[in-house]
Amino acid sequence: MGRVGAVLIDIDGVLTVAWKPLPGTVAAMRRLREAGVPLVLVTNTTSRTRASIAAKLAELGFPVTAEDILTAPAATAAHLREHHPGARCLLINSGDVRDDLTGVTLVDEEGETSGQGHGEGETSGHGEAPDVVVIGGAGDAFGYAELNRAFRHLRRGARLVAMHRNLYWRTATGLDLDTGAFLLGLERAARVEAEITGKPAGSFFAAALAHLGVTASEAVMVGDDIESDVLAAQAAGVTGVLVRTGKYLPETHQAAEGTPDHVIDSFADLPELLERLRA
Repeated sequence: MGRVGAVLIDIDGVLTVAWKPLPGTVAAMRRLREAGVPLVLVTNTTSRTRASIAAKLAELGFPVTAEDILTAPAATAAHLREHHPGARCLLINSGDVRDDLTGVTLVDEEGETSGQGHGEGETSGHGEAPDVVVIGGAGDAFGYAELNRAFRHLRRGARLVAMHRNLYWRTATGLDLDTGAFLLGLERAARVEAEITGKPAGSFFAAALAHLGVTASEAVMVGDDIESDVLAAQAAGVTGVLVRTGKYLPETHQAAEGTPDHVIDSFADLPELLERLRA
């Protein structure tokens, strides 16, 4: 499809809502595959591993594998291995993504070593406080006790790493609060700033481009979050496409600090947009 070298695609709110495909999205992705357009799914989803996401999407009819997916937990593991090697990490997350946290030493709330991705657990002593607090996706795990425990570790000197700072996401019953709503208070109370590893971090988009072997100017990012998906991608040099599905709200669109390169009603309209860009 012309000079478009690759497409970066958000999942939740773009391809699916509550893990049910949005109308026309399966057919649109198949068209991209038939046209030979390389693609990668870039998601801040923290409730499933890459393998689990791929299996669910394939069950729904999307032609994808685990190799086509880059998640915030996987990016978090790479960040921790590079910037906090050997650190003891306390994970607060709704959902089990330990298999994607390869090379990361996880401890429980008492400081006991609880393992590492793919079962490669490390032992570095017992009863020691964590070096890093890792915040994943919001949910039942974000109770007062867990957040207060994180706050105390941060006050003691632990570093704060967050997989994303999304404020809300679209569910089958409407919009629900997400990590960012809690992270803002935690940062302010502990007087720290989180290291963000998923979208909108520039390193996340760089990893996706490297995975596809294309430059930013050759890529298109499709998302329903104007800040974390679209404007963040544009800041990284990627063409931004906003869809009016998922968490999209007209008032958020109008209040945004930037303008998407393109706005379409749904991911189902993407093949036609790429054809126009080629023309």
